[in-house]
Amino acid sequence: MADLRVEVCGIEFKNPVLPAAGPPTWNGKAMVACAEGGAGGIVAKTISTTAAVVPEPCMAQVSRASMLNTELWSELPPEQFINHEYAKAKETGLPLIISMGYTADQIAELAPKVKPFADALELSTHYIGEDPAPMIAAVQAAKDAVDVPVIVKLSPLGREMQAAAQAAKDAGADAIAAINSFGPCLGIDAETGLPLMGSEEGYGWLSGRAIKALSLRCVFDVARTVDLPVFGVGGVSRGLDAIEMFMAGASAVQVCTAAILRGPSVFGKIAQEMDQWLDDHGYASINDVKGLTIKKLKERAFRTTHLPPKLYEELCTGCRLCETSCVYHAILVPDDKAQLDEDLCQGCGLCTTRCPTRALEMP
Repeated sequence: MADLRVEVCGIEFKNPVLPAAGPPTWNGKAMVACAEGGAGGIVAKTISTTAAVVPEPCMAQVSRASMLNTELWSELPPEQFINHEYAKAKETGLPLIISMGYTADQIAELAPKVKPFADALELSTHYIGEDPAPMIAAVQAAKDAVDVPVIVKLSPLGREMQAAAQAAKDAGADAIAAINSFGPCLGIDAETGLPLMGSEEGYGWLSGRAIKALSLRCVFDVARTVDLPVFGVGGVSRGLDAIEMFMAGASAVQVCTAAILRGPSVFGKIAQEMDQWLDDHGYASINDVKGLTIKKLKERAFRTTHLPPKLYEELCTGCRLCETSCVYHAILVPDDKAQLDEDLCQGCGLCTTRCPTRALEMP
């Protein structure tokens, strides 16, 4: 078995798969369920100084593994978390990261109250906007109030990710979580013509598999910019997604949409899939793949010339996915084995990503 233990900001996690702040950790019972489902730590749903009033309906599945939501911070008052819910989460024995928002004044009010329960704080910047000054003030308020690590969760919108990460570090942040949900977006129920979300304009925020490529890019940018641990958030629904996050530079991952759609057992399943992948590929520890893409990119030569993929006919099963999607007609499968015309091939690489048996490989 591979070693999945990670240490982030001095906090030890038995595995790097945590719930993201959101519905899967909306109260103490839900947080316990995440622990029982195999999570390596807990991130509680974001609180603010008052309970949120959420427009409804507030969640809708828009593809197999993606959602729209109009979720805000917790619908529970902060006093309920402080007096009841956090204590239940602490009984699991897992590290507890307490998420809160949004302004410096709100952070200054809340942080001292949650201090007895928090192994770390996570500050949501989803509603702060373009100007980094409020984020900087919020970080400083948190650092003044507690002596535990402060994690800044960045939205993919607005400020360029590298500049935002640098501003957070300069303000004193100990780690970055990237990213929050993406939006605003629109989903429509074709039977009624109404938006899927109950917000005033019908808009919602996109999460899940649909934003994985965006979140990977953001983690990649942040990890190359600041020497801080990064929690990879957005689109992690299986072990391979988490492996890719680590390759992009993440030190741990957070999962929300997959836990909503598949239940809290998903945390343990993702960890098991990570373990199996690492074993299959000869890695002893998850930390062995951390930042691998950053390293590989430095070694890769940039080119614009056409190079055809290498074809391993013995691995071809004749599924014809490559033939179907080759717009250049460079691949044919006449007798259940692919044939590649290198003169027609433009080297786009699409076939290699569609081949289920890796019978095609880019040079």
